[in-house]
Amino acid sequence: QVQLVESGGGLVQAGGSLRLSCAASGRAFSIYDVGWFRQAPRKEREFVAAITWSGSSTYYADAVEGRFTISRDNAKNTVYLQMNSLKPEDTAVYYCAVDRLGGSEPTKVYVYDCWGQGTQVTVSS
Repeated sequence: QVQLVESGGGLVQAGGSLRLSCAASGRAFSIYDVGWFRQAPRKEREFVAAITWSGSSTYYADAVEGRFTISRDNAKNTVYLQMNSLKPEDTAVYYCAVDRLGGSEPTKVYVYDCWGQGTQVTVSS
């Protein structure tokens, strides 16, 4: 059983930065691919970034490419999302999730079967 807890959200001005953390409890976290997703009010949950279990491959949505960086520290059972040059349109609840079934589409919501509770990110203009 894996439990995920996101932290690091908050209110920031446009152009600012935040670092989100996704801390996992339970063993075997280091063998799972992990994704970050976000959901704004009245919108569907959307892919933000993903990282493979070893950290050797990363994936980004076009909207955040070049501004966000995903990384992981398996020794700490934690995945990070460094968000720079934030824009008002980045405002959303951010969720991390793990793929325990070994899916091959890291950008798809349905691949992930275990989710955290989310952390709010608000970017003011």
